[in-house]
Amino acid sequence: MDNRAAAYNFADIIAQFNTGGSEFEVKTFGSGHINDTFIIKSKAKNGADFLLQKINQFVFKDIDSLMNNMVYVTNHLKQKIAKTGNPEKEVLTLIKCNNGKYYCQDAQGDYWRMTNFLHNTKSYDLVTNIKQAQQGGVAFGRFQNLLCDLHPDLLESTIPDFLNIEKRLNDFNSAIKNNSAQRLSSVTEEIEFLLSRADSMNEILQQGKAGILPLRITHNDTKFNNILLDQADEIQCVIDLDTVMPGYVAYDFGDAIRSIINMAPEDEKNLDAIQLNIPLFEAFAKGYLSQTISFLTEAELKSLMMGVLLLPYMQAVRFLTDYLEGDVYYKTQFPEHNLQRTRAQIQLLKMLEMSKEKLSGIIQNEWLNLKNTSKTGAEMIAG
Repeated sequence: MDNRAAAYNFADIIAQFNTGGSEFEVKTFGSGHINDTFIIKSKAKNGADFLLQKINQFVFKDIDSLMNNMVYVTNHLKQKIAKTGNPEKEVLTLIKCNNGKYYCQDAQGDYWRMTNFLHNTKSYDLVTNIKQAQQGGVAFGRFQNLLCDLHPDLLESTIPDFLNIEKRLNDFNSAIKNNSAQRLSSVTEEIEFLLSRADSMNEILQQGKAGILPLRITHNDTKFNNILLDQADEIQCVIDLDTVMPGYVAYDFGDAIRSIINMAPEDEKNLDAIQLNIPLFEAFAKGYLSQTISFLTEAELKSLMMGVLLLPYMQAVRFLTDYLEGDVYYKTQFPEHNLQRTRAQIQLLKMLEMSKEKLSGIIQNEWLNLKNTSKTGAEMIAG
């Protein structure tokens, strides 16, 4: 047991869950930045293994609503997938506690939850080929499709205003005004760039308020490592459901593209190294639209490119806000780290803006291809 694991009384914590009573070995697991995660390996020959997570109360203030969301979503996914697939492999299974809930509290006041451990799966931090990008699109598109008939009012916002650009810009303007870290004079060019696009970046939110874009249940953290693949690199399960809450489909599409299309790290210092991988964009869009064509409205289709521009913009705003406030939110490795991240995201946005017409065309052409294929198939059946 490593130092992080040794800090907790796992015997008492595990005993609160309905695990079947086996003895377990506990090890830290994964590279998540929010919750502490441990794999609970049974010492019994055919015993079940589990993942145990300490929920970050600083990030998630309302544990009850957070877990209610997860129960609603996983139950709904299991019911839908049971018609065509294997819900025990394709959806996380929450383990109930002795108290009847899906979370418990330890003697130190920390909250814990447990899920089944899905064997023979893998995840990747970076997308390296066309198949992975396409499978990523299928995974998050299918996720939205399976949840499109679950009413968003059933879920709470686990992190209020998480992707609310109005809130992020208000925070940004406050950071500029306060200049608490005395860094304002060194970032005037970055501030001017971001403020010049503030109105256009508000369009998704405004269309949502006007009822043009429907509010749906979205994942809101569509990094590629939130997908579990099987040994053949085929999708198996979407994970990290903490931020599943009401949102707009463009948020999920844009956030996934932000990481997939960029050929350089999020904090790349050499801005010339930030280039777009168009084939990966095309593959993700193809996979995503193949799963969402049945329910996306035309307004939502048009909003996807808005999301592609919004998410790196929003991330730049957040990085620069934190830089101006003295690096109080994001972990940094050196004094200018948040500024370097800001500049990298601004450069990515500039590249996306220059390729906007091409990327929009890819989305539109794939949509039309799928529509035509669907129409041709229907005509063949009817004929």
